[in-house]
Amino acid sequence: MPTHELFVLLGVVVAGAVFTLEARRRGQTDERLAFVILGAVVGGAVFMRMGTWLQHVDLRENASLAEQWLYGNRSILGGLVGAWLGVHVAKRAVGYKIRTGDLFAPAVALGMAVGRIGCLLTEAPGTPTAGGWGITLGAAASERTGAPAGVGLHPSFAYEIAFHLTAFLVLWLWLRHRSLPPGESFVWYVAAYGLFRFLVETVRGNEVAWEGLTRPQLFLLMTIPLVLVRIALQVRRGRYRGALRPASREQVTA
Repeated sequence: MPTHELFVLLGVVVAGAVFTLEARRRGQTDERLAFVILGAVVGGAVFMRMGTWLQHVDLRENASLAEQWLYGNRSILGGLVGAWLGVHVAKRAVGYKIRTGDLFAPAVALGMAVGRIGCLLTEAPGTPTAGGWGITLGAAASERTGAPAGVGLHPSFAYEIAFHLTAFLVLWLWLRHRSLPPGESFVWYVAAYGLFRFLVETVRGNEVAWEGLTRPQLFLLMTIPLVLVRIALQVRRGRYRGALRPASREQVTA
């Protein structure tokens, strides 16, 4: 199995294990959760591959759907959106109404950290660093990734691994023991990752699409405000009042 796909698979396995542990801790052991997880995996897989299909306004200039599925770029952001949609479709299909964001948040964070190791080992690291430090590629790796050889390159995927590991520790060791409204830890994680990813794009070396911004940055420019507005509305409604107090036993098992 190719290195990248191996670490993506390991990330999915790790995420599944964390999800199961947290579901048991919270007493959410309904068998319908299996369909919710399946929805997340299928939705994430489809959108990860197909999320980068629309590259040009003139649809004729884009790859066919078959070409995109077989040879197209993978998109983590597309995968997250697809997983979110897959969860909601699956929950509606099986009639599962309990919020699952608090189960997915630490699972996705740790799974992303593992999956990004595959990106670090196989993809172009990032743009050249000003001081010459960073990852230096040899001729073979340079030819394979299209990145310059012999110069220090930003290890952008290492930055992402560090972010997701930190997010997992915050979620696992602290936030899951707080009195947040059900499902809100996933919203906070997505908001934090969106802001981080927008910034790290400046050293990723992705193609500039418009006004100095890459396609992921344009996507985030449209979606981050929506998430932040949602959080602001929840604050205004008083749902976050006392959110950082230790959770009661009833809240943990809710």
